[in-house]
Amino acid sequence: MSSQSAPWLTIIGIGEDGFNGLSETAKSALKAASLIYGGARHLELLQDGASNISCGMKAWPSPLSKGIEELVANRGQNTVVLATGDPQWFGVGATLHRQFSAEEIEVIPHLSAFALATSRLGWPLQNVETLSLHGRPLDTLRGFLYPGARIIALTSNGAAPGEIADLLADEGYGASTLTILEHLGGPQEKVISREAEEYSDQAAELNTIAIEAKPIPNTPVLSRTPGLPDSAFRHDGKMTKQEVRAVTLAKLAPIPGQLLWDIGAGSGSIGIEWLRAAKDTKALAIEPLEKRHVFIRGNAAALGTPTLQLVEGKAPEALDNLPQPNAIFVGGGLTSAGILKTCFEALPSGGRLVANAVTLEGEQVLAEGWKKYGGDLSRIAISRADPIGGLTGWRPLMPVTQWSLVKS
Repeated sequence: MSSQSAPWLTIIGIGEDGFNGLSETAKSALKAASLIYGGARHLELLQDGASNISCGMKAWPSPLSKGIEELVANRGQNTVVLATGDPQWFGVGATLHRQFSAEEIEVIPHLSAFALATSRLGWPLQNVETLSLHGRPLDTLRGFLYPGARIIALTSNGAAPGEIADLLADEGYGASTLTILEHLGGPQEKVISREAEEYSDQAAELNTIAIEAKPIPNTPVLSRTPGLPDSAFRHDGKMTKQEVRAVTLAKLAPIPGQLLWDIGAGSGSIGIEWLRAAKDTKALAIEPLEKRHVFIRGNAAALGTPTLQLVEGKAPEALDNLPQPNAIFVGGGLTSAGILKTCFEALPSGGRLVANAVTLEGEQVLAEGWKKYGGDLSRIAISRADPIGGLTGWRPLMPVTQWSLVKS
């Protein structure tokens, strides 16, 4: 992509206060534009200042990619793109910056819905969980719930607040305070607060949701620190147990934005905990058995990680053409020919590989990998207290042999 001597594409954030609420810089950019793109609502918000705009205005085509193609074809022309609030916060700004260089773009933000919502509620924005449920699965919200959490979420439509209220009740957070903020910053602004389990109304199509999370008694608290209880997952008995899972995730070292291959995913527990542990992580769950696909999808939704991507197939064949991982966990299929070699070669420098085995055959594969590639080989033995008659004793779980390395 070629850079320009001056930006030709201006992204302007606009609020419910329309043209009159824009800065002088934004108004000047609109007056100087040769073409303006925006959603139908954005273009309608400009009507108060239509006399100041001489160029054509065009609603985004569907799909949005067609509009991006038009921008590429007209590269260099003085163009304005309208966005809601702050374009760089769950807005079109990120999409356009992936297509064009920063030198080609000027961004003029408006107040975000998050800033407006916290100003109405008196919440410090730096202590609030902010997320977008606009065009995204509502199940994402499940991963952000804990006692006392303050959450602000963008939504898709007027039905979303009722669906969120139902989700909160399902999760044991029906006592939470649910605040619906409609048309923030405009003449139609309206703020309504209800207890989640009592809310069943239809909101305005344009709304933002604020949640002050309050669990009912005995609601399980699920930390984002790896090591969820085994009972948090549906499984068929073949899963990485809680204590071993915590150790495994520590070696995999989830880092924001990075990708994990979870090979022989079983219940999906490792991939799910990876996604919960760090922001914007990605995970592929590779699993050959169809009956476990149901567990993986259900667990991912229930634990707030609907972005977990299921790859139906057996490694190493199923690994062909997958995006390069930053970390790989092998929890099943260790005896498949060439599995460790394939995984090691797939990793970049600094990539992490962790493999667990409970069988003698699997241990042999790990020992050979350790001798060939280095790293650390360890055995994890866990015992849990269990009734024995009228007394209590230690009942050992199957010991797990773990091989881990960081690729140099």
